[in-house]
Amino acid sequence: MTSISALNHIHKTGLFGNHESKSEENLLKVSEIKNMLIVQIVQYKNSTVSIENIDINSLKLKDEPLSVVTNNDTRILWNGPKNWLLVSTKKDLLKNILEVLKETDFAITDLSHSRAIIEIEGNDVKEVLKKGCPFNFNILEKNNSINSTYNGIAFTVDMIDDNPNKIRLFALRSFGESLYHSITDSSLEFGYKAI
Repeated sequence: MTSISALNHIHKTGLFGNHESKSEENLLKVSEIKNMLIVQIVQYKNSTVSIENIDINSLKLKDEPLSVVTNNDTRILWNGPKNWLLVSTKKDLLKNILEVLKETDFAITDLSHSRAIIEIEGNDVKEVLKKGCPFNFNILEKNNSINSTYNGIAFTVDMIDDNPNKIRLFALRSFGESLYHSITDSSLEFGYKAI
């Protein structure tokens, strides 16, 4: 069975908005990220296991607000106290996670098919996010992550890079189209290329 991406019917490639007389490197780039493993990891309150001893794909869980630990194919976002969101291109990593994290100490939930992922890249990314979210994006740096709302839609922001700004937005699949429309509408002012 093949999976159908959350934005399959609405994400169309091309140039949109205020793109005329602008070079492509000055346009925002909007894309849908597909086929990622997304796993929520929650440590139970009564668990006494130290997260310092846990290694997932050569990464340690970090229980620190805004933090993201990363390597070439996996990112682990702090989602709240004793709560993380693991995102990876390695689909077989789930088996390793289930072996490393015992079910008596952790709740592991595969969210891969229940999330939409939108990636935005360019100098004006933070300006787009400021239009619909109350967070002060001026303080967001590379490898930071936050949970907030964008025009009333709950989402997670993962700051991948800051030169140029590159951000991934995660939302429930059922709100993916609404978030996509909100983000692309806010991007029209700057001009964007959907890839």
